[in-house]
Amino acid sequence: MEEELELLLEDVKEQMDKATQHLDYELGKIRAGKANPHVLDDVKVEYFGTLTPLAQVASVTVPDPRTIAIKPWEKSMIAPIEKAIMAANLGLNPDNNGEMIRIIIPPLTEERRKDLAKMAKKTCEDARIVVRNARRDSIEELKKMKKNGLAEDLEKDKEAEVQKIHDGYMKKIDDMYAAKEKDIMTV
Repeated sequence: MEEELELLLEDVKEQMDKATQHLDYELGKIRAGKANPHVLDDVKVEYFGTLTPLAQVASVTVPDPRTIAIKPWEKSMIAPIEKAIMAANLGLNPDNNGEMIRIIIPPLTEERRKDLAKMAKKTCEDARIVVRNARRDSIEELKKMKKNGLAEDLEKDKEAEVQKIHDGYMKKIDDMYAAKEKDIMTV
């Protein structure tokens, strides 16, 4: 029974960890007026008939806060990379000089900043829902275990432990949102 309880707690932590890792990935894709190579993470380039992630056909760097530089491993890939960036509909305009592609990140308007902050807030709320669901599922599982012979005080202790884990992850999500919002709103 004790082993089952430990597995339950490990499972809850793992689910909540995945939620915060996914949140971190999603927040990284929301641009904040500064050049961030992660905005190109989902861009796929046609390479020998296969859609390939941009990072596998070129090096993506940020030489200064307003520029993303993309240097393809092969010069013949410049046009397909430009086409893929345009097709990704990210609102970015690639500019090539025959050797590499530069993307100048325009400064954000106040209205766009507020929209991005709302997007970040919604993304964080989605992560909160996943964390709450993980808590709910584990508490339901503890109640089932109680019906199958788990001592009531042990069940209450584990419920409190699950709640404590939940609260820690909620704080982490709040902190991630606060940092992203500050990043977005900083001019």
